[in-house]
Amino acid sequence: MAMSKIPKIKPGDVSTTKDIFVSAVRFAMSIERPCFPFGDELRISAQEQIDYMLGEDGDTTIIMADDEVQSIVRMGVYNIIHSFEMDLSSLLLDPTLELEGVYDRIMKRVSDLEWMCNVLPKMDLMKNFVSNWAAISSKILGIIEDKKLDHVMWGLKVKLIEVACKVLEAVAYGSVILPAPCRVQLLKTWFPYLRKMKPLLDSKAVEETGFPYKMDEDLSQAIEGAIVSLILTLPSNDQADILADWIKNREVGYPDLSEAFEVWCYRTKSAKRRLVEGLDGHGDGAASS
Repeated sequence: MAMSKIPKIKPGDVSTTKDIFVSAVRFAMSIERPCFPFGDELRISAQEQIDYMLGEDGDTTIIMADDEVQSIVRMGVYNIIHSFEMDLSSLLLDPTLELEGVYDRIMKRVSDLEWMCNVLPKMDLMKNFVSNWAAISSKILGIIEDKKLDHVMWGLKVKLIEVACKVLEAVAYGSVILPAPCRVQLLKTWFPYLRKMKPLLDSKAVEETGFPYKMDEDLSQAIEGAIVSLILTLPSNDQADILADWIKNREVGYPDLSEAFEVWCYRTKSAKRRLVEGLDGHGDGAASS
């Protein structure tokens, strides 16, 4: 049987590709600050270069196994998420909320977060992003749900929901494996916020003509599907807690967890039936002996 030929890659070519990729990562993830006057243009250009290399350059697959490359990417993930957390925290420091420069910087960081959600799975490093995101999720929501921000920054709130959706999908569909307690905490952190924001944004769209910020149908369905799948990966008792809370607030209507509830009921009944059958069988064996 003939074997397909694999083109030989010269060591020099791989080394050059690695140098280019690492340099692009440093600028794309703000590890290295571009000199004036390039600024954001160089950061965006570097992100586009990484997108291209991950999609078109065969050498990139090889260099992604390099420990140094992975270490630099992890550093970049932490750098962007930490910077985002710091900038977000500064929103509550100004009593007038007249921090236009800070808000613009935050939105750039959110754009970086979205970009990372798209490229990190191609590097097999999405788990690093998810772990960092989960670690600051409570703080993020503590800030964004502050009374001071109740009626402002809707664009930021929707973008955060989009990033949260990417994280939930990664965990729910198995591309990122987390221990059960981490999955439970992630879901219990974001579920109440997502349940609250969907009807709130819908009502804003009705009240204000031309209100541009909403969870569109694709996003809403993606979140609902991820939450249902994620619930079904949890231990039965945790599923029961989340589903009981959903039933209490079922009038909200979103997300619809009927499918998860039906599966949980079926599994619970099946488990009880197996238990009873096992006990009956054990009793018969003991009696016959």
